[in-house]
Amino acid sequence: MNAIDTHISETSQRELAAGVLKQAEQDLRRFHDASSPIERELYLDAYRWVMSDDCIWPFSFLNVCQLLNLVPEHVRQDLTGHLSLGTFSRWVRHCARAVQRLQILLASVSRTRQTMKATEPSTLVHTLH
Repeated sequence: MNAIDTHISETSQRELAAGVLKQAEQDLRRFHDASSPIERELYLDAYRWVMSDDCIWPFSFLNVCQLLNLVPEHVRQDLTGHLSLGTFSRWVRHCARAVQRLQILLASVSRTRQTMKATEPSTLVHTLH
């Protein structure tokens, strides 16, 4: 597997991990006060996933956090503590998440640039021929 294929694979894994985390966040918010058994089970599944310390499954909560360079304890607090917060506090946390995502994006762009530079043929080799 060359550097570009590796980068694409890593990017795809991060995108999938981000999607899994986003779905858990949505389920925790949407179904927190659910009364139907199915919706309550969706909430409990998401809650158990977030609280689990399992590392066996590739997309376990801890592995997702590691793949996305997130601190699991902070993410857990963010996902489970949001319901008791007021509007302003939720807005502050939302902004903090946006900043964190921007930092991850910028780090990814930087890694991509480094990978692309590493795979470019050296200009020195061309000048010698």
